[in-house]
Amino acid sequence: MHKSRLLPSFGVQVAIGMVAGVALGLLAGGAGGAGGAIGGVLHTVGQIFVQLLKVLVPALVFTAIVGSIAALRDLPNAARLVGQTLLWFALTALTAVSIGIVLGVTLQPGLHSSAPIATAAQPATVGSWLDFLKGIVPANLLGLSASTRLAEGGATTTLGFNVLQIIVVAIAVGAAAVRVGAAGEPFLAFNTSALMILRRLLRWVIALTPIGSAALIGDAIVRYGWGTLSSLGAFAATVYLGLGLVLLVVYPALLAVHRISPLWFFRRAWPAIQLGFVTRSSVGTLPVTQELTERALGVPTAYAAFAVPLGSTTKMDGCAAIYPAVAAIFVAQFFGLTLHAGDYALIVLVSVLGSAATAGLTGATVMLTLTLTTLGLPLEGAGLLLAIDPILDMGRTAVNVAGQMLVPTIVARREGLLPAEADSTPASVALG
Repeated sequence: MHKSRLLPSFGVQVAIGMVAGVALGLLAGGAGGAGGAIGGVLHTVGQIFVQLLKVLVPALVFTAIVGSIAALRDLPNAARLVGQTLLWFALTALTAVSIGIVLGVTLQPGLHSSAPIATAAQPATVGSWLDFLKGIVPANLLGLSASTRLAEGGATTTLGFNVLQIIVVAIAVGAAAVRVGAAGEPFLAFNTSALMILRRLLRWVIALTPIGSAALIGDAIVRYGWGTLSSLGAFAATVYLGLGLVLLVVYPALLAVHRISPLWFFRRAWPAIQLGFVTRSSVGTLPVTQELTERALGVPTAYAAFAVPLGSTTKMDGCAAIYPAVAAIFVAQFFGLTLHAGDYALIVLVSVLGSAATAGLTGATVMLTLTLTTLGLPLEGAGLLLAIDPILDMGRTAVNVAGQMLVPTIVARREGLLPAEADSTPASVALG
């Protein structure tokens, strides 16, 4: 795919799409009946784009992980790469949750809320530590699941997938293919061919990102607006302040310490971060995240194919660190309960380990309820915060995606796998 020189860079195209989406969203919100039609189009186009991304995820993750296992056998430092990845997942999560705790204690958002206590209600989904075993043990070889919902018009069955289970299956299959020797080579060759085809399909879908971003951000403005922020404004501001500190202060500092230009990193990673913001889905953004981590940031495919999918389910500094820390403190303050040093230590423990325990499920609400149940706080507090969850989820997912690209980049630099010209190469991103 040859890009025209008349077109701006991919990142600029995505930014233009987001600006256009904001304009369309505002137009739909104030155009009466015509606005409803515009909003319907935005919603439909946005959902189709996310569906196109997600349809590639199971096959892409499986073939990429199998290929990664086969390629890692030739790297003498494969075990170190895995260990370094998990270590930096934990270190950055620890930093993020610490920021969340400090902000929650200092700004006290629970004491500045005008939300009536009557709006508090227990959420439908509650996280528990047993979810870790349920999430990591594959239900079937494909990691697929089906759910049926009863409605007045009849029953509707939908298929879903568990990325963590797909990763576990792919690691087992890849390891088995390597261990059987020559008998496994035809399968690995087929896997390589399938992966190349999926990557070509992925680039075609990624080319639609500016359009998808416009539709998604416009739909978010139409559906959620900003009025629901009023009663929980202090909480939302605290969460976004924490997200901003991690994204714009902590991450650049870590990059600088490892002699990686923050400007270089964000220029290349920003399209995926933007997409995470508008899709509100780390898994939905995964194909773009992995593509840019490899092609734009220069992280070797053999390593990125393992680290990025794993990060999409277990590396969530926004959803699993900052948000549950601030939210738990908010709930305690809102209900007039006192937290002690041991409680804050539990928040840290849950945030560092809990994302793995809830990786088989979706939504930050599961992570929050896991934190609340561990601390013995009222689950009704989680229900109170659901009204503004979509607005907060945009920022949380953007930070999640940034962290999922940051850690492989740092580990690659520490292990000498990042290109030497990483600090000075042009900022253009080639996707064709």
